[in-house]
Amino acid sequence: MGPCGGVRADGSCEVLPQPCVFPVPAEWTEPAPAVPLGTVPLGTVPLRTVPRVLTDFSSEPWSAAMLASVAAALAPSCDAVLVGEHQDRPDFPPALHASLLLAAGVRPWMTLTCRDRNRIVLEQELTGLRELGVDAVLCVTGDARAYDVRPDVTQVFDLDGTRLAALAASVGVPAAVAETPTAPPRQLRGFRLFQKQRAGAAVAVLNHASVTSVAGFMASAAQAGLTIPVIVAVAVYTDELSATALSALPGLELDPAAVRAVLSRPDPVAAGIAAAAREARALLAIPGVAGVNISGLASARGYEYGARIKAELAQLIRAGGGYDQ
Repeated sequence: MGPCGGVRADGSCEVLPQPCVFPVPAEWTEPAPAVPLGTVPLGTVPLRTVPRVLTDFSSEPWSAAMLASVAAALAPSCDAVLVGEHQDRPDFPPALHASLLLAAGVRPWMTLTCRDRNRIVLEQELTGLRELGVDAVLCVTGDARAYDVRPDVTQVFDLDGTRLAALAASVGVPAAVAETPTAPPRQLRGFRLFQKQRAGAAVAVLNHASVTSVAGFMASAAQAGLTIPVIVAVAVYTDELSATALSALPGLELDPAAVRAVLSRPDPVAAGIAAAAREARALLAIPGVAGVNISGLASARGYEYGARIKAELAQLIRAGGGYDQ
């Protein structure tokens, strides 16, 4: 059900030096998953609430103590946290990870990838997350395992992100899906997201793109028939490392001039927070945008410091002010 979100600007694959093998998005023609009666639209398990502020959760691998510290910094400022599943570092198993975050006082949206699990194990994780009462699961195919991380282990990819969203809905879990507005074929990305809605997605989380690109994408998605809420990424960076970590990823649109403007200021932390707050206000004004995802490491000074930056940004977004730095 490609093309994936990592297609490079020239149409090539992010993994192999060849053209993307999914040049045109496929239509969802498989039967709607079986779900409890009364859900609308058919096949979708709706969200309990749509977060106005969804914040990326970044923490030291396999450290329950650091996890609790970061959660404490973020909990008062955001509606939920988005928890990634990394291809270049270890993570707690999703159900265990979610239980630790719930105990720490945040509402986790867990990412589930198809890279390391067949369908049976994906069903097990989804069922465990459902029993925990997790608000949503971000269903993605997943990046290929980094070349230097366990090269001896076979990668699975039994399902892709779209079919995983259908599977999540079939077991009663609200499915979030990703989309990249600026990856080729740009003119068909809205149509592709609509196919994920047809498969059972309840909400979409977009990768980084400019306000202009998001506005165009939302218009095309609405024309294709999209009705689910959309959460848009807001990049937050305050130093070279946190900016590079975002701009290095294929398919993500980060304005180099905006990055230079932040990093050249006497106080790049204040400048980065203010720039992200202005971007959030502009994105929230786009028809169909229901919330923002505060995305990125935010700082090279450590996970706890980055969490405090993201919390300050979230409070500014909620207050609707503080954009004049």
